Amino acid sequence: MPVPWFLLSLALGRSPVVLSLERLVGPQDATHCSPGLSCHLWDSDILCLPGDIVPAPGPVLAPTHLQTELVLRCQKETDCDLCLRVAVHLAVHGHWEEPEDEKKFGGAADSGVEEPRNASLQAQVVLSFQAYPTARCVLLEVQVPAALVQFGQSVGSVVYDCFEAALGSEVRIWSYTQPRYEKELNHTQQLPDCRGLEVRNSIPSCWALPWLNVSADGDNVHLVLNVSEEQHFGLSLYWNQVQGPPKPRWHKNLTGPQIITLNHTDLVPCLCIQVWPLEPDSVRTNICPFREDPRAHRNLWQAARLRLLTLQSWLLDAPCSLPAEAALCWRALGGDPCQPLVPPLSWENVTVDKVLEFPLLKGHPNLCVQVNSSEKLQLQECLWADSLGPLKDDVLLLETRGPQDNRSLCALEPSGCTSLPSRASTLWDDDLGALWACPMDKYIHKRWALVWLACLLFAAALSLILLLKKDHAKGWLRLLKQDVRSGAAARGRAALLLYSADDSGFERLVGALASALCQLPLRVAVDLWSRRELSAQGPVAWFHAQRRQTLQEGGVVVLLFSPGAVALCSEWLQDGVSGPGAHGPHDAFRASLSCVLPDFLQGRAPGSYVGACFDRLLHPDAVPALFRTVPVFTLPSQLPDFLGALQQPRAPRSGRLQERAEQVSRALQPALDCYFHPPGTPAPGRGVGPGAGDGT
Repeated sequence: MPVPWFLLSLALGRSPVVLSLERLVGPQDATHCSPGLSCHLWDSDILCLPGDIVPAPGPVLAPTHLQTELVLRCQKETDCDLCLRVAVHLAVHGHWEEPEDEKKFGGAADSGVEEPRNASLQAQVVLSFQAYPTARCVLLEVQVPAALVQFGQSVGSVVYDCFEAALGSEVRIWSYTQPRYEKELNHTQQLPDCRGLEVRNSIPSCWALPWLNVSADGDNVHLVLNVSEEQHFGLSLYWNQVQGPPKPRWHKNLTGPQIITLNHTDLVPCLCIQVWPLEPDSVRTNICPFREDPRAHRNLWQAARLRLLTLQSWLLDAPCSLPAEAALCWRALGGDPCQPLVPPLSWENVTVDKVLEFPLLKGHPNLCVQVNSSEKLQLQECLWADSLGPLKDDVLLLETRGPQDNRSLCALEPSGCTSLPSRASTLWDDDLGALWACPMDKYIHKRWALVWLACLLFAAALSLILLLKKDHAKGWLRLLKQDVRSGAAARGRAALLLYSADDSGFERLVGALASALCQLPLRVAVDLWSRRELSAQGPVAWFHAQRRQTLQEGGVVVLLFSPGAVALCSEWLQDGVSGPGAHGPHDAFRASLSCVLPDFLQGRAPGSYVGACFDRLLHPDAVPALFRTVPVFTLPSQLPDFLGALQQPRAPRSGRLQERAEQVSRALQPALDCYFHPPGTPAPGRGVGPGAGDGT
């Protein structure tokens, strides 16, 4: 007796159920249908091209339900393969259209014309099968006599025998008519492996199949392959994807028996194992044992990442498909919890690796994305902070619009929305309202009026006391000024030095410049001194961290231009991407362009960036025009102006600037001589120092 389709799911549990299956004789595919219907198998291997749904002019046959059943296709008693039988149930949709003459006169206009009701209904049913690593489509033709046509009722079913699939594989089935009148039906069937089959002795591929068990030992997971000595087999780990082919993770050819140990951090719900004997046409056993493992679900969210594509589009990267929804939230500068913007923006369903968009007119560093699953916050990332800089001291305003075009403005806060008139830049605009970002210094909350008044009274009282003790106050202010100056000088301004490693001689010249600048009140960061961190983090991550820290501390980024740097910048400006050469393990300059260029293109570079190049190596006019929107100095001829630009923006011009420039020039001179006049070449006629020009 065949096994009913609804009992096949019993073979999918942790403890396989033994099944007894019907046997089919012969290799040919076949079809049969319910009594009264006629059916024919036109083609057992066609190209699947489902088109759009088309309107039906009259009654049509459409599939309404799929049933599956496991059978065995046998050449002889002990030579069988597992096969999947599919039954498609059909129903009549639509109605007959009566002729116009019949509607008008109440009878047939021409008795010689066949009544529509005497015509039979015909349908072409397509079955599509996908089972890694094969796919297949078949075409069935079904004809229903008019006597069996009952509108909206099932007329029977057509059965296809059968689709051969690998033991333990997952088969996805789609069914639709051609042309399509309804949405396609779909069904996923997990096939049992040899352990769940009573007739496994009839399947040759089960005789030498490796047996795989999964066991846990503390934080580790063991894959135990109980096979005979010296038996060769393949083992593969992969991520099973709902959409698209599996993603391979690990593959080895081994000799049994074996115990493979997996770290618990490698487990995710879609991690599956495939094992097969290294023999021609061997069956591959697939199991996915971690679908319900809580550790695997925790690891999945730890591996998930949000990635910004443009200022409006982003996507979720994750190893497996997962149910999730996302919304925007606003993070204040003070570190308060990120406040979801729901309403006015609603939660949106998230699909892994699918581009999503929020209705934003522009980005803002305080905007963040929250991802929830099962009403629990799983991810929160401020995607715009990397490109737009650190958090701003802005407040988010909501403009609501009434039926009479009445508009009101309020500040979104954890305690509610505080009414407030203001002007600000628009982030989101819709018929229901808008979102605005407004600097905090643009308004004052009414509830803080008394606090401000108290502060003013306290300041007035303090000023009166200082006037009464004028001499003491002068001494105290003088000491305070000296302490502030000495503290600022000791700490120094942060400077991030970026350059293109054209050759080893140029790197030595850069190292000499960085060392000389460190002798001044400057805190210099350069990749030459951070090779270990650069190798561990990668050049992109290292640069983003250094740039963010430098700019947050009010520092400056120094772009040291050379012929190689100019070529890279020109290539980026022309193509928008780095060239065919991938980022090297220490290539921080190439990696930095993806973040440096937006600062220049959006006008954020002045005040935070300066440029420099060496005399006789590069003329400032060779620097691309975009980068000359900030000062570009030649070294060492313009060292005083260069060092002045590296000071704090509000720091007074020091009288020691020329002295410091000469100090840096003396430190650079040996490296310059070595670079421009390597050992074995005639010595230059004069030294290179401040005021030396370009050496001509």
